[in-house]
Amino acid sequence: MFFGKLLPREGNFFELFNEHGSQIVEGARAFMLMIQNYNDLDLREKYAAEVDKAEHAADRITAEVNRLLHRTFITPIDREQIHGLINAMDDILDLLQDSSETMSLYDVRSIPEEVLRLGDLSAKCCERVQHAVTLLPRLNEPKTAEAAIKTCEEIDKLESDADRVMRSAMSKLFREQDDVRELIKLKAIYEQLESISDRCEDVANLIEGIVLENS
Repeated sequence: MFFGKLLPREGNFFELFNEHGSQIVEGARAFMLMIQNYNDLDLREKYAAEVDKAEHAADRITAEVNRLLHRTFITPIDREQIHGLINAMDDILDLLQDSSETMSLYDVRSIPEEVLRLGDLSAKCCERVQHAVTLLPRLNEPKTAEAAIKTCEEIDKLESDADRVMRSAMSKLFREQDDVRELIKLKAIYEQLESISDRCEDVANLIEGIVLENS
């Protein structure tokens, strides 16, 4: 027990979650600007670099959370919940970066409306994730716990919307796209973009579990 007394008792986990949530929103914002300005090569590269910057910053925060877990004796919420939440949040930015890189590697010539719609739904999911994370320190307040659950339900709805958009996009793609290479490229991009909202839903499910255990 003496060793335990030498370790920090709380740690700034909630602050680090908030910082990571800010990077998720920043990465989603840059990704949306990239696809909205896709035909302008200079702007495309500028915003793609901003997605990368947000992803790298989030990686550093994730590493700090994992280091802090090893140094902290008593954590504000369950250790496995902290570990699962920060890694699920990190997956969101990894997918945003992957989607950005895929468009460049595949040399996508133009951005269909469906990509913009999926990107918009992803960005909205990311904003809700950030909001839900800001509520974690005050889950002992009934109204805050209720607000967190409501935000998680909004993420679930956005994920369902993204599912529908992707199914419609796939149907249209296989009906109308004659160029097999373009079909393969766009299919991969649609799937990656829909996966962003899936990862946001994973975060929402983890937060709902934290709310139920700690409110």
